[in-house]
Amino acid sequence: MKNSENKSNVTLRVAKKTELNKFKTDLQEAFRISAEKEFGHALDEPIPSDLDFEDSVNYAGAIVYQVALDENIVGGAIVAIDEVTQHNKLLLFFIATNCHSKGVGYKAWKAIEKKHPKTKIWETTTPYFEKRNIHFYVNKCGFKIVEYFSRYHPDPNQKSDSNFDEQDDEMFKFEKQM
Repeated sequence: MKNSENKSNVTLRVAKKTELNKFKTDLQEAFRISAEKEFGHALDEPIPSDLDFEDSVNYAGAIVYQVALDENIVGGAIVAIDEVTQHNKLLLFFIATNCHSKGVGYKAWKAIEKKHPKTKIWETTTPYFEKRNIHFYVNKCGFKIVEYFSRYHPDPNQKSDSNFDEQDDEMFKFEKQM
């Protein structure tokens, strides 16, 4: 079975505007499953929020990619490409939970890197509780943890919220030098 998984074809394509609502729903579903498993209860709000999703889609230099496995959409990524500095960002990335642990995320990440060969540095963040993500970025993709955001060291790029919620706002920042 492992051989058939390794031969599967993972590709990227730019999402059409008409696909963004489904992209957001699929993204929030993938994040919901993980967060509810971690916290042991249903979420009151989607993760990421609709506003965070819109901010990512509208971020300067944003490209929304669909991740396809043998022509079936199984995930997506939103990257922000700075053509001048080539300090690029992975804003959001997800793979459907039924495709986890099959190498799909890694192949999708390698496809993103291949699409943007001029990149000098990739940057991304993930919540502190997302052990799968931390493992993926550090051990599989070669990122380094460069910063930890919490109530004691807030992310300067996040909107200020006086009702700091540790579960939602503790994040690791990662960078990968190419």
